[in-house]
Amino acid sequence: MDKIGAHPSPAEPDPERQHQRRPRYSGKNPRKFYEKYKELNPERYAADVQKVLDAGKTPAGTHRSIMVDEALRLLSPNAGEVAVDATLGGGGHARAILERIQPGGRLIGLDVDPLELPRTEARLRAAGFGPDVFVARRSNFAGLPQVLDQEGVAGAHMILADLGVSSMQLDNPDRGFTYKESGPLDMRMNPSRGEPASQLVARLSEEKLARILEENADEPHARLITVLLKTAPVTTTGELSQRVRAGIAAAHPGITREDVEASIRRTCQALRIEVNDEFSALDMFLRNLPSCLVPGGRVVMLTFHSGEDRRVKKAFEAGRREGIYAAISEEVVRASAEEVRANPRASSAKLRWAVRGVR
Repeated sequence: MDKIGAHPSPAEPDPERQHQRRPRYSGKNPRKFYEKYKELNPERYAADVQKVLDAGKTPAGTHRSIMVDEALRLLSPNAGEVAVDATLGGGGHARAILERIQPGGRLIGLDVDPLELPRTEARLRAAGFGPDVFVARRSNFAGLPQVLDQEGVAGAHMILADLGVSSMQLDNPDRGFTYKESGPLDMRMNPSRGEPASQLVARLSEEKLARILEENADEPHARLITVLLKTAPVTTTGELSQRVRAGIAAAHPGITREDVEASIRRTCQALRIEVNDEFSALDMFLRNLPSCLVPGGRVVMLTFHSGEDRRVKKAFEAGRREGIYAAISEEVVRASAEEVRANPRASSAKLRWAVRGVR
């Protein structure tokens, strides 16, 4: 008979006591996205994630919301108000707003990404924001009027739209937004709809593809890059970056590495915009925006490249001329030097705001 408290013999392991070794990643500094075990589990490894943050970097698979303090100051959220986060992303802006519109306030969050939306909703639910104060809807921001109508909301007191791609999307090579680690050349915000970037490049003529690179990203080497991408099928982000890097370097021997990398980034940006029809969606959103605000309602928009900023600036200026907006930002608001040091992805952000008139 076994003694009380005696351990089972090695030949008969106790299944209740068997230790399940957690997955390990290779090396001290893992290279593959899915091997970054600690960074992808911030709740369990908060200290490790903090080390990454202290180094001025963004932990893999996480998103650091940009210019939160500036957005809150301009949106001026008050208890009992209705807010919209038209690009929910990781939920950082939404959480900050939700904390300030209680009691009695309500936030409607929109996001087109079917993979990240449920995760963000779960995080905000865990933070204590129930369905009575927070609603998550899978929708492009161009569909905001329909969402408000379905929610029985005549107009919001404040609307935030952060047009940047989230770090969760950028860091994951399976989504095809990044070329730092090769993955399928996809770039779709909603992977279940539309055509991936690889098919877009194969389908378009050289003339059309070059025009997309010029119009969507102001790419100076658009014609050369188009020829490089059309010489043979390109199916991964790694193939795209290697082909563009080698081709530009060969055609322009004196070009700097920084300029070559900038062309690769702009190429990816231009393709992503086209794949997701981002400019058309933004134009529709800007047309509908005033009717989605109550008189005196505030809107803040964060953009990350010139094509977006031009559209927002012109729409706000036109709205003020027509008396729709009572006030708009005269100049863009930039992230502070301190924030840029802590989060380099904030360096390209431009914030513009507007206030709807009372009529």
